Amino acid sequence: MLIDWFTVIAQVVNFLILVWLLKHFLYQPILNAIDAREERIAKELADADAKRAEAQQEHDEFERKNAEFDQQRAALMDKATDEAKGERQRLLDEARQAADTLSAKRQEALRNEVHHLNKSLIARTQQEVFAIARKALTDLAGASLEERMVAAFISRLAEMDEESKAALGESIKSASEAVLVRSAFELPEPQRTAIQEALNETFSLQIPLRFETAPEQIGGIELSANGQKVAWSIADYLVSLEKSVEALLKDKVEVSAQPEAKPKAKPKAKPKAKRD
Repeated sequence: MLIDWFTVIAQVVNFLILVWLLKHFLYQPILNAIDAREERIAKELADADAKRAEAQQEHDEFERKNAEFDQQRAALMDKATDEAKGERQRLLDEARQAADTLSAKRQEALRNEVHHLNKSLIARTQQEVFAIARKALTDLAGASLEERMVAAFISRLAEMDEESKAALGESIKSASEAVLVRSAFELPEPQRTAIQEALNETFSLQIPLRFETAPEQIGGIELSANGQKVAWSIADYLVSLEKSVEALLKDKVEVSAQPEAKPKAKPKAKPKAKRD
């Protein structure tokens, strides 16, 4: 069999041309399209990874900020709770202090009221006793109250112990001016003379006297010389009465100052068991 080399060569040339044409006009565009698609897909995948990483970062940032917000909220709640407790305690302390101050003022007002009432009562009692004694002595004994007071004063002077009498005598001797005799009333001349004679006899001296009235004495006579004193007064007999009145009023104040007891709450009745 003979080979037609011209035909073979023509077919080879045709085949090469066909391959070149296919490669140039068909395969290469397809390959380029495939490469472009692969590149686009890779880019999209890279973008997706970047966006996923960004989303994860944003999620982590959100979680971190949320945790910080929870911590700040807890801290603010604790701070607000502490401040509320502190303010509550401060208000309680102020209320307690105000109550104590009010109670102290009330106690002080009660004490002042009792003190003034006590003074008024004692003064009125002394005046009434003085008036009753004056009338009783005048009606029963036939002597004025002044006479009986002077007699009691002279008796007190005579009953002095030796030490007190010596001290009073020295004060009278060293006095640079007349010895002062004070009484709640104007002493008549006979009573002044009786006091003068009693002093001269007691101390064996001629003692100059100066008489003054002192309403605050209320039924009493007082002799003073250089700080030494001897006195007699109806008030001496009212000391026990004054102490009794003070004790009575003090007990009344203490009772009134005690807080009222709060009524106890009645216990709740237990529910009765149901019978089957």
